[in-house]
Amino acid sequence: MNGANHSVVSEFVFLGLSNSWEIQLLLFCFSCLFYMSSMVGNLFIVVTVTSDPSLHSPMYFLLANLSIIDLIFCSIAAPKMICDLFRKQKVISFWGCIAQIFFSHAVGGTEMVLLIAMAFDRYVAISKPLHYLTIMSPRMCILILVVAWTIGLIHSLAQLAFVVNLPFCGPNVVDSFYCDIPRLIKLACTDTYKLEFMVTANSGFISLGAFFLLILSYIFILATLQKHSSGGSSKALSTLSAHITVVILFFGPLIFFYMWPSSSTHLDKYLAIFDAVLTPFLNSVIYTFRNREMKMAMNRVFSRLMSFRKNY
Repeated sequence: MNGANHSVVSEFVFLGLSNSWEIQLLLFCFSCLFYMSSMVGNLFIVVTVTSDPSLHSPMYFLLANLSIIDLIFCSIAAPKMICDLFRKQKVISFWGCIAQIFFSHAVGGTEMVLLIAMAFDRYVAISKPLHYLTIMSPRMCILILVVAWTIGLIHSLAQLAFVVNLPFCGPNVVDSFYCDIPRLIKLACTDTYKLEFMVTANSGFISLGAFFLLILSYIFILATLQKHSSGGSSKALSTLSAHITVVILFFGPLIFFYMWPSSSTHLDKYLAIFDAVLTPFLNSVIYTFRNREMKMAMNRVFSRLMSFRKNY
């Protein structure tokens, strides 16, 4: 077989999350609520950072870009999942499936690099405060963003190289609500043992390694913070705790998906919902309510919007 053109399968059928009408209704309400909240919350963060001069700093530049990534990420699978909940036939085309895989891994890889960059930003701010604006210059911030997206795209294309040339001749039923590599390669009409190992190595070990690297870096930053304890330490500690929480929320489901790709329990489906709609929402909430400057800036932006509305 040479590529998807020789595959019999032109579309895939999702089994979805549940056949129970009550559970589907609950999932519909839950998903709609958190999807819309994720979109509004992250969009408001981007608008606030862009429009408020007091937030024109490297930390908030990275935070705004994290919110943009979350806006894209929660729109990859969630809208179709919400629309499919009450459909009997949950179908996606072959190339639609490939597109979901491409965007989810490109955005996920970019977010991984961006979280590492945010840890580096906090390290520089705490350990080298006098040189912070020199090291984290606008040029450096743009470079970080370009590198993050480049690595994300390379990671995604490397993942697609595993899948796009596989022969699919049936069955075409995916036991999930979205396309991802571990479940998709099980449907290929060829031996996929080596391929599953490569996927685990590519996504699983990278996720696990990046997670431990970030946790160790934050432990090191906290130790540095204790040595340089000052009046601003409580503010820095609050910011760091928000970063660590976001790292755990992001990497937890990823490590489960790719370190145990043979899992066929319902747990991974519900973790996938958590990853698709709840994590982007929680990211915006955590960074908003654990950051006094962000809350004050949001209040100013909201006040300006209300006054603009009254005037017109």
